[in-house]
Amino acid sequence: MITDIETYFEKGCGRCKRFATSDCSTRQWSQGLNELRRICLESGLVEAVKWAHPCYMHSGRNIVILGALRSDFRISFFNAALMKDLEQVLEKQGPNTRHPDMIRFTNNAQVQLMRPTIHSYLDEAKGYAEAGIKPPKEKRTLELPAELVEALEADPALAEAFRILTPGRQKSYVINLNSAKKAETRRSRIAKFRDKIFAGKGATER
Repeated sequence: MITDIETYFEKGCGRCKRFATSDCSTRQWSQGLNELRRICLESGLVEAVKWAHPCYMHSGRNIVILGALRSDFRISFFNAALMKDLEQVLEKQGPNTRHPDMIRFTNNAQVQLMRPTIHSYLDEAKGYAEAGIKPPKEKRTLELPAELVEALEADPALAEAFRILTPGRQKSYVINLNSAKKAETRRSRIAKFRDKIFAGKGATER
């Protein structure tokens, strides 16, 4: 993965085999990504590389991060639960995303058209960072699939290993298991996940 900011805009993030090729998603959206970069810098944000992507910070906090896929590119807001989204332009990145957190573009020219809105949203996010305001912590009860409940009840050691996993790792197993339509498939996956759970890893971790 890349560590230099210029590399991202010239060659991509380095996380797949399309890095530094004309097929890299960043090449298709080069104009729009560079325009988003200019807007962030104009807003006085500090530029850095995090998770192999351009990340922009203010008052010691992450404000936004840029990303590109084959179908679109986006600017995603951290602490999205705070954003008022007065223009109703924020979208959720996926079905398991708690709050709308990104502005998605499917045309390079859209960035210039949305420049005033983007600046306004960045100013709002900067204000929260300067004031030290963070989203309230949301307490959610994780609903475990019945097959996982059965497995944990039958195996106290596994139950304890699952209990001490981080909430995110616990959730990764729930999401994975819920994606299976059949109970037999869920039970099979639980058996395969056993070693990972004891190792303190999430469902998608190696």
